Amino acid sequence: MNLGLTEHKNTSQLPKILITGGSGFLGKAIVKELLAVDSPFTPARIIIFDITEYKGIADPRIHWIKGDIRNAGQVSESFHDIDIVIHSAAIVDWGTKSDQEINAVNVSGTENVIRGCLEQKVGFLIYTSSLDAIFGGRPLTGINETIPYPRKHPNSYCRSKYLSEKIVIAVNGVELKTCVLRPADIYGEGDRFHIGSLIDMAKNGFYIRLGNGKAKSQHVYLGNIAWAHILAASALWNGNTAVAGNIFFITDGVSSNFFKFFDRFVEGSGYRIWPENLWIPKWMAYSLGYFSELLAKLVRPISRYRPKLTRFAVAYTCSNFTFSADKAKNILGFIPKYSEKESFDMTVGFFKRIVTNQSL
Repeated sequence: MNLGLTEHKNTSQLPKILITGGSGFLGKAIVKELLAVDSPFTPARIIIFDITEYKGIADPRIHWIKGDIRNAGQVSESFHDIDIVIHSAAIVDWGTKSDQEINAVNVSGTENVIRGCLEQKVGFLIYTSSLDAIFGGRPLTGINETIPYPRKHPNSYCRSKYLSEKIVIAVNGVELKTCVLRPADIYGEGDRFHIGSLIDMAKNGFYIRLGNGKAKSQHVYLGNIAWAHILAASALWNGNTAVAGNIFFITDGVSSNFFKFFDRFVEGSGYRIWPENLWIPKWMAYSLGYFSELLAKLVRPISRYRPKLTRFAVAYTCSNFTFSADKAKNILGFIPKYSEKESFDMTVGFFKRIVTNQSL
């Protein structure tokens, strides 16, 4: 990819910040933290670049641009006069979409973002990656950022995050300073991947868990990972040389079993878990995941069926996947902004309101 290098613009004024995917689950939370009274800088303008209309906080500093990161021209044009880009747009998929769909957004889209930054003299880029970039399907315990990438990834999504990480770090230099954040499982208000899926299962009256309850993983509250993005942007903006060209794990709590962690959110939101203690062995769940994915592919020409169970979901939730976030603490100064209780209360409050509205 011949990106071409350009001269960096003057950063003496307040930054103008663009967020790709700013209309999404994480993007809206980043906007909220940018506008918070304790934000380390007050941006003159926040630009949201997203194919979906922004329906978050109403503020005169926010401007939504309808755009697709697969369109290099749209990306570059939208990056004009921008100082900092937070690239959070991505397809999140664990085995149902084609390689072409995923790579077009997650890999080629990231290349377009980098090209746009260099063409428009954007100084700083923060890329939202995922733990999936280093997940090869085997247990990982107590790792840190020095762990190498696996030789093979279990699906296209994991591989796309790995490839995107590599090009973002490789382009770090004088003209463009970059860093990568690898969040743990993100939960919070509007979480449809974890809490939303489990609530759907509880609604159907038959609640199952995978594995034996012993595997542990990490999590991070939506507001805290959004805050980590603000800290990373601020560090780059203020010339923290230890941040540029680096990757950071982000979590805000101790490791725990995936289902035991999220069960309390389901019950706290007003849903009954029944049976109370049904666990499907990993081998059986993996087989069911295979057939569920196969069905999704067979009906894809006529229907977009998204399976609730995939082989990746089984491997991920039934394997230890724990790590240290000390690097983010020591270099970014990341300390959770929201306590465990605050995170729980705000998340449960959101899903309780949904229950109340549905009953009206």
